[in-house]
Amino acid sequence: MTDLDASTLRTAYDNQLRPDVPDPVPDGVTVERDGPLTRIVGLDHRGFLTYRDLDGLTGAELDALIVRQRDLFRGRGEAVEWKLHGHDEPADLPARLRAAGFVPEEPETVVVGAVAPLAAAIPVIPEGVRLREVADRADLERIAAMEAEVWGSDRSHLVDGLAREIATDPQALTVVVAEAGETVVSAGWVRYPPGTGFATLWGGSTLPRWRRRGVYRALVTHRARLAGQRDRALLQVDASAQSRPILERLGFVPVTTTTPYVYTP
Repeated sequence: MTDLDASTLRTAYDNQLRPDVPDPVPDGVTVERDGPLTRIVGLDHRGFLTYRDLDGLTGAELDALIVRQRDLFRGRGEAVEWKLHGHDEPADLPARLRAAGFVPEEPETVVVGAVAPLAAAIPVIPEGVRLREVADRADLERIAAMEAEVWGSDRSHLVDGLAREIATDPQALTVVVAEAGETVVSAGWVRYPPGTGFATLWGGSTLPRWRRRGVYRALVTHRARLAGQRDRALLQVDASAQSRPILERLGFVPVTTTTPYVYTP
């Protein structure tokens, strides 16, 4: 599938991975529908709004849909993310979200790559580093601590979120750490959405002093091999500006962008 172009890959992404709904649904999480919109509550540190498309809604009807979400989460005293893609319609959707009080965060690039060539490679890691698959809460807490150091903000929500996913279905994802001695230098996880040909890659934050040494690339390769064992053909990543060049060198193709529009009461 390495010869697929960006348009074909984007269609596969839209048809198979959108809307992005957890399956199975972890305890404490609710999934609700509001017209074309899927609303997820209790999954992470803020609510989540996702959709395949908006069924052609425009104007006042679209504004009403947006305001309902804002008011619902304002009533709950919780922030909420509207996951906007660069090819979503109508074209004025970003302006309508901003008018309702949603604020854009940093955009990412959705990239898709073929599993087979990556899965055929052997992960190459720096001397003194090992890759290890983990599921214990203590290891998840070490991941959150590493992420907090990288980003300078509290990442403790990752612990509960990943722990609940693992408890709900241990086969639905695999969490991998890169360790140097007792130090977690990077971590990432791979999810296997049921009924699709995709695996999706998440995380990948790496301590600054360990960057440009092949750790992130090794994590991608290791998780690609896991995806290949599940007979998945494609990998998808929401890539930051830092990880996108690495992923493109590994054969991933940019297909669209995604920007979190966040309302905070």
